[in-house]
Amino acid sequence: MVRVLGIDPGTKSLDLCGLEYGEVYFEESLETVDVAKDPKLLINAIDRALPLDLITGPSGYGVEITYLDEVGEDVLEEWYYTYILLTSKDEIERALRKGFVGAFIYYAMTQIVKEMKRRKLPVCFIPGVINLPTVPIHRKINKVDMGTADKLSVTVLATHDQAKRLSIPYSEVSLILVEVGFGYNAVIGVRGGKIVDGFGGTTMLGPGFLTMSWTDLELIQLVGTWEKADVFTGGCASITGRLSPEELIRDSEVDERCRIAWEAMMEGVEKAVMAMTASVPKPREIIVSGRLVKIPKVYNELVERLSKIGSVRKITPLPHAKIVKETAQGYAVIADGIAGGVFKELIEYMEVKKARGTCVDYIYHPKFNKIRERLIPFKLKQ
Repeated sequence: MVRVLGIDPGTKSLDLCGLEYGEVYFEESLETVDVAKDPKLLINAIDRALPLDLITGPSGYGVEITYLDEVGEDVLEEWYYTYILLTSKDEIERALRKGFVGAFIYYAMTQIVKEMKRRKLPVCFIPGVINLPTVPIHRKINKVDMGTADKLSVTVLATHDQAKRLSIPYSEVSLILVEVGFGYNAVIGVRGGKIVDGFGGTTMLGPGFLTMSWTDLELIQLVGTWEKADVFTGGCASITGRLSPEELIRDSEVDERCRIAWEAMMEGVEKAVMAMTASVPKPREIIVSGRLVKIPKVYNELVERLSKIGSVRKITPLPHAKIVKETAQGYAVIADGIAGGVFKELIEYMEVKKARGTCVDYIYHPKFNKIRERLIPFKLKQ
């Protein structure tokens, strides 16, 4: 028997999903802001799921599979901020003082990992899309975010979903995964049962609710100085001043700025899916997931826009899953596969365990050289 736990650090909620024999036996959803203030809330939840063979911890932008006991306690915080979150402690603390919502999840993740290290829990960190050997290198050039670890996780779940539901081998799975979340959206391509391409939350072709996503280089040049907090802003919330996606959707019927933001977000998803057909021609299905997909207007809009590309359907949750997001279920599926459980064949087929490197390994812009010099020596300290 293999018992595992997946922890998905969402912008709005932090979800825990426990699997036993491949089925959900434990679920808990905590407000991210609450966990940021008191990491023991999460540790107490983990205690309720014990005993565990493996935990897939919050993995941010993703790294090759790395076990927590491989990282020394003296460098853990710096390593985590640097390689998992692509930031620094100072940057996140500045963003917290300014009240940026997205900064709370980064801070919470770091505190959680430090506490899990102190508890000697069996934790590993997992890849993002860019780390996978199944994604051709030419698609990785000068990219960082092709889909973070949570987006990879939900795509693994979608691959399992299609194979099981249609009774086909993994080699015949063909889909485009669309994730529409509270902060970020993503579009990931699966061909022949393997992830081959992705638009991550910060590289989508339109804004998410929080993030501005794809950005004109001329804007980068004009602004000049950017901080990590800027990743969490510029999206629909900034355009409209609305504090929740529900408010944005409600007011899109009566407020011009909300209508424009809604159109930009939905068209951005549509464009990304159409672009993904260059890597996944004629997908069997477009599978949609995420917090916002549960809102009828969002789902109906996606169906209307994407049906011309392929059949659209919601992702199927794991047996007995009732409250946790699909991303947390995907995290748990990966944990189970790594630990040799029910999903071992799936994880091996999708080559998750063969992932290598970090998300900054494919940047060739000359201005990145100084940053690379700063990162590489620290990487060797692990």
